[in-house]
Amino acid sequence: MYIGDLAQQQPNKAAYIMAASGETVTYEQLNARSCQTSQLFRSMGLQIGDHIALLMENNARFLEICIGAARSGLFYTAISSRLTAPEAAYIIKDCGAKLFISSVAKGAVAAELLSDMSAVQTKLMVDGTIDGYDSYEALRDQMPEAAIADEAAGVDMLYSSGTTGKPKGVKIPLPTMKVGEEVGSMSMLSKGLYGFGREMIYLSPAPLYHAAPLRYNLATLLFGGTTVVMEDFNEEEALRLIEKHQITHSQWVPTMFVKMLKLPEDVRSKYDMSSLQVAIHAAAPCPIEIKEKMIDWWGPVIFEYYAGSEGNGFCAINSEEWLAHKGSVGKSILGVVHICDDEGEELPVGEAGTIYFADGPQFEYYNDPDKTKESKHAKGWTTLGDVGRVDEDGFLYLTDRKAFMIISGGVNIYPQEAENRLIMHPRVADVAVFGVPNEDFGEEVKAVVQPMDWADAGPELAEELMAFCQQGLTKIKCPRSVDFDKELPRHPTGKLYKRLLRDKYWADHKTKII
Repeated sequence: MYIGDLAQQQPNKAAYIMAASGETVTYEQLNARSCQTSQLFRSMGLQIGDHIALLMENNARFLEICIGAARSGLFYTAISSRLTAPEAAYIIKDCGAKLFISSVAKGAVAAELLSDMSAVQTKLMVDGTIDGYDSYEALRDQMPEAAIADEAAGVDMLYSSGTTGKPKGVKIPLPTMKVGEEVGSMSMLSKGLYGFGREMIYLSPAPLYHAAPLRYNLATLLFGGTTVVMEDFNEEEALRLIEKHQITHSQWVPTMFVKMLKLPEDVRSKYDMSSLQVAIHAAAPCPIEIKEKMIDWWGPVIFEYYAGSEGNGFCAINSEEWLAHKGSVGKSILGVVHICDDEGEELPVGEAGTIYFADGPQFEYYNDPDKTKESKHAKGWTTLGDVGRVDEDGFLYLTDRKAFMIISGGVNIYPQEAENRLIMHPRVADVAVFGVPNEDFGEEVKAVVQPMDWADAGPELAEELMAFCQQGLTKIKCPRSVDFDKELPRHPTGKLYKRLLRDKYWADHKTKII
């Protein structure tokens, strides 16, 4: 629905609430400020089809800026607030941003970026200023609160998390409908699958720069609901907020489930979860035992989906379906799934191969025609590079990312199985499994574990974990050695930067072939 109409119909209703500070932005305020932001963009010469970039923590200006861009016909690129200045500079340059917005909280990175943004025409800052940046709020407040004359729908152009290489910008065409009439696949799916509407209260525990949190927040606002935005995730605080705000909808990643489940039982049991109607999760495969425990705890309100920033397909599954097809990410409801071998030939039911979507929306990797070409099948189908299989009932099961597959002695090993097993050990906080050099077999399975208590790290725990893994999996799928790290390089959205770990072990090898 058009944000201006919502502002008239429910002016004093909270559009979003910042969980820690308590700052509340009403629909009337959100409409006025996003209009001012659109006016500001036009006053700076930004036209339909131009690009802007923002690098900020979760704060109260994030969503209004995105909505302002979405009302101006702009491509807006939200950059991970965890990136270093050189990493962020690559994205700012690659996306062709004419305007860059950061925050005082990210001032150190923003200052370092000044020397590497020669093509950026304007630089703004939220919550204050530093040298080289103008105040976003001061300039915004000089603008009229009316919608711009040439209001047009914009869209996000987000970058992959770079778990397997350099981040890739995912560009989809600008919507052709008017602002307020434009309803993307995420919004339609949110309404049809999850019952998004005016009565919903949505908890957003993840960083807003990631595709799912950003799009689900915007969908909540599109349908007139209220979103509660956590500045940072904390497992007990999330439970407290569910009870306090009577949260009806939320979106999670499996690592959040793991952290909440490992809270002491007396902590978990003291919060009332009965308001929850829909708890969505995705971003990474969820271990079966973890999901079983979440359904036991929260009830059949757990919904899973499989999709990517590319938006080329969408599979979904509810709790009841999942209990009958444990481990599945559901049936396709956007695009048709095909499983193919390395030559592009379709595989029989039950065999694992590259997952392709046919008849789904098209996309391109910005400034990377080779990567775009790699993602396409000869028949025009598209892939995210994941491996999986489909059962006789048409349910899709993820195996792993193709790039993470281990080949040991000619045997294909998908490390997700060992990771799912090891994370169930009570002394494991996080784990990564990948292939390392082995002169006899090419690769062998290695686990790097983040223990719950660093004092436990050592040979005794390593042996215990290897034995624990072999109790649930065949020996060849289990790690032959275990190393320890105080914190694994995991993206806040749940994705693991496995290449950063793996590259340390392959540094002395020019190729993965010994």
